[in-house]
Amino acid sequence: MLRAVILCVAGMAACAPLTQKTGLRSVQPSFEAGYYVTADGVRLPLSVHLAPSENAVIVALHGFNDYRTEFDMAAEWWMQHGITTYAYDQRGFGGAPHRGIWPGPGILADDARTAISLVRKAHPGVPVYLLGMSMGGAVALELAASSIPPDVEGVILVAPAVWGWSSLNPVYKGVLWLAAHTVRANRMTGQGLGVLASDNIEMLRALGRDPMIIHETRTDAVYGLVGQMEGGYRAADRVRLPVLLLYGDKDEVIPREPVEDVIAALPGPKRVVIYPNGYHMLLRDLQAENVWRDIAVFIHGSPLPVR
Repeated sequence: MLRAVILCVAGMAACAPLTQKTGLRSVQPSFEAGYYVTADGVRLPLSVHLAPSENAVIVALHGFNDYRTEFDMAAEWWMQHGITTYAYDQRGFGGAPHRGIWPGPGILADDARTAISLVRKAHPGVPVYLLGMSMGGAVALELAASSIPPDVEGVILVAPAVWGWSSLNPVYKGVLWLAAHTVRANRMTGQGLGVLASDNIEMLRALGRDPMIIHETRTDAVYGLVGQMEGGYRAADRVRLPVLLLYGDKDEVIPREPVEDVIAALPGPKRVVIYPNGYHMLLRDLQAENVWRDIAVFIHGSPLPVR
């Protein structure tokens, strides 16, 4: 019996969750011709929305299974208010290489740190802010809590994905671990869960037709996401940078309790806005312009409106 258990465990270990392999950091990172080229030579598609009269820059990190166009509507609005936006497809998403394969631990945060450094060089003397949407919020928290915080004036967390291992019940934990170590390439769609991500139904339908959105997710990518969310959750009490945290009261994707835990744990200067009619996709909801405006107000140092 013991031998059978050992063989079973060994078999599962041989089928460990798949992650991307990173290369040697032998390339000078750069922005070139619609791409962000990382230190190991990976070319990540990049969108830059340059404000005609610039007074701040946002480096934006998109959510899980999404890509850089998540910020298009917001970035066009911010351009008219003096804010430039840089948004790139994070590894494994959108048009980035190894689509659908989860990056290794810390990779997304490292990419964000380097992107911020490049933005600083391209926009000397201009305030820079790191914005993370959903999964991007977990990455932003991880980076902001690191021993060498990013060179930014503040961090903006939009519906941050912090629903990690600490918040999952034991059954979910066990099932996900087993699935990620045995049937790691199985794909899930989320259909039938009855989760409404936004009240902007036309936008949701367009996303359903968008081939750049990942519609079927590998089991081990979900496992990697939960680990990333746990990292963001546990990082909150080490973030010293000013933080703006935005959350929708009708968010059906990220439960409120872990978000409230993060809000309570943040030790530095923070502002929190809860939108009574907000869903998870706050930047693309029907009331999205309120969110865009609150972010601009935070960046420009004005008091946030009372709603």
